[in-house]
Amino acid sequence: MLRSYRVLAISLASLASANAAFADPPKSPTVSPAKQVVLISFDAARDISQWQRSRALAKRTGAHFTYFLSCVFLLTPETRLHYAGPGKAAGKSNIGFGASKQDVADRLEQVRLAAAEGHDIGSHACGHFDGKAWSKADWLAEFASARLIFENAYAINGISPEPPGWRDFARHTVTGFRAPYLSTDKALYEALPEAGFEYDASGVSSGPAMPPTLNGTTRFALPLVPEGPKGKPVVAMDYNLYVRHSGGTEKPAMADAFTERAYQAFRAAFEAQYNGKRLPLELGFHFTLMNNGAYWNALERFADEVCVMPQVECISLRDYVARQRAGQSSQASVGG
Repeated sequence: MLRSYRVLAISLASLASANAAFADPPKSPTVSPAKQVVLISFDAARDISQWQRSRALAKRTGAHFTYFLSCVFLLTPETRLHYAGPGKAAGKSNIGFGASKQDVADRLEQVRLAAAEGHDIGSHACGHFDGKAWSKADWLAEFASARLIFENAYAINGISPEPPGWRDFARHTVTGFRAPYLSTDKALYEALPEAGFEYDASGVSSGPAMPPTLNGTTRFALPLVPEGPKGKPVVAMDYNLYVRHSGGTEKPAMADAFTERAYQAFRAAFEAQYNGKRLPLELGFHFTLMNNGAYWNALERFADEVCVMPQVECISLRDYVARQRAGQSSQASVGG
């Protein structure tokens, strides 16, 4: 949990004589505001060019992102039968699979590079199925598939050499989850801690909020933010803006206008927190370039401006959870 640090500043004047008093009275304690946290994440994490583009954005701004990877993109059309979603036939997926063996190899390399640069690799399950009616056993089966495919991706696809330590890395790096379609049920939250997840990012909230930790799982929520001429609330995610702006269909001629609207929404939501309570601001994106890349263009403009500010930290969800839990542990130990 981010802390506020109190700084006591007392100005003393020289004593004029043995009976002299302080020339200036002590000033009231002041509080240094916590830094503004911005949490930026990407779902599916498919296109190699978008991996590269996002990593370049992070390098020039000092940001760290969360990538929610769909495990079907670590399978090819030839190896797709290694996955069977709950209640689905083997080799079925709502979002397809990796394009080829080389495509999967390139994606695995991007995962390794991103992790080495300090980014957070999370899970977006596998086949992008709607799990709102799944049982706990169904969720656990989907999680098991995602982990098995991630750990064995090199061997499954005949990609060599497998990097040293890959399986140990894959086994321990994924600590967070976002449900496809942000679709959840009670069974999901029963399955998450059993599957070893520390956080979930499948929620939606009325505005920026401190993520609570319930039953061992920290729960993040994409906030509703004012957008457009009338300031109508929309989920702070590119797909929701895409639906708002163009009904979910491409309108490339309007791309510049949509970019400006998205940027203004992101910036206004940021300013409200930066000049207010400084609650963490979460923004979500996909690797799909909707409306001719309008929302990525808005993201880059936004991040280039705010992530470099001295009182701002653009960090991953994993790192936020680690700080929060470290702070709780420190507080619990005080006065022991």
